[in-house]
Amino acid sequence: MIQYEDILLEPVLSEKANQLREEGKYVFKVDPRATKPQIKEAVKKLFNVNPVSCTTMVVGGKPKRQRYRKGYTATWKKAIVRLSKDEKIPLFEGV
Repeated sequence: MIQYEDILLEPVLSEKANQLREEGKYVFKVDPRATKPQIKEAVKKLFNVNPVSCTTMVVGGKPKRQRYRKGYTATWKKAIVRLSKDEKIPLFEGV
């Protein structure tokens, strides 16, 4: 069994994630083995909110070059969690 703290790795802070937050959607980098119900349960337990839905996607690595070597950045899993209308996560709001 994966612990709740191990499912949500870190919040994603980007311009697009900030725009989604205005719609009540929060973006997290999650463990690749985590399922949608596990992610919803982790958000519910860690932040005391009621998630309505969860969308997940795998973000592929981008090609990068360092001097004469070619490589890729790491592949990771992203989850977009939508909350009820009047709920917010204080961690993102800067409170």
